[in-house]
Amino acid sequence: MTTATFAPQDLSKRIAPVTALRNTATLAWRNLVQIKHNPMELLDLSIQPIMFVLLFAYVFGPAMSGSVENYLPVVIPGIIAQNALFAGMSTGFGLNTDITKGVFDRFRSLPIARSAPLAGRIIADTAKQGWSMMILLLVGFAIGFRIETNILALFTAFALLLAFAVLFSWTSVYIAMKVNEPEKVQIFGFVVIFPLSFLSTAFIPTTEGIPGPVAAVMDNSPVTQLVEAMRGLLVGGPVLDHALVALAWGVGISLVFAPLSLRAFKKRA
Repeated sequence: MTTATFAPQDLSKRIAPVTALRNTATLAWRNLVQIKHNPMELLDLSIQPIMFVLLFAYVFGPAMSGSVENYLPVVIPGIIAQNALFAGMSTGFGLNTDITKGVFDRFRSLPIARSAPLAGRIIADTAKQGWSMMILLLVGFAIGFRIETNILALFTAFALLLAFAVLFSWTSVYIAMKVNEPEKVQIFGFVVIFPLSFLSTAFIPTTEGIPGPVAAVMDNSPVTQLVEAMRGLLVGGPVLDHALVALAWGVGISLVFAPLSLRAFKKRA
């Protein structure tokens, strides 16, 4: 008795753009729906932001700004930006998990666009980041944070954060394509995101008093630009210049890592 082996179907050239978009939406929904089978993922997206807000506000607030109330306009936008970067690492973690467990091999046997699994994961994780930002703002409201601008500025802050997160997430996608274990993606996240977060104005209002070379790094950090734009949109202050620089950083990062990721994805696929 012999075993028949079926090669994956290579139908990507015959997939129409509209069909590819529908495939992407379906797989994005699949990644969101699976939360009900893994509720711990939603808890991670909810509990970690709450823990960070409470710890930074009540432990560092009095020392940094004299009171929790004075520190909230500083720290809430900073934690929102930091959380978006960490959430971006979950994109790479999920992709690597799907690849190492053979999920992508099953996708390859289906008559769908070859890019749909990758794009669907990125879109779903972007939606999850929107959830995390909402949780952060709700916790901030509960302990005294107030938006001092308007509803349009709030939606603009959401859009800016999600745009930067999508562009930055290509770094984790590339790492996911190059390593053989999901845990290595997490290690990359801690090695890169923590220094990026703390070498910025995410948790301090200014770089005054910081040694010159360190202050220069902090002032020009993409995280600083994103945080300052978020502060301007949420509590008032300069927005446009910081937002444009943050997006320029994001576009530059994606121009480097998106082609590398797609090339690595094709090799692994």
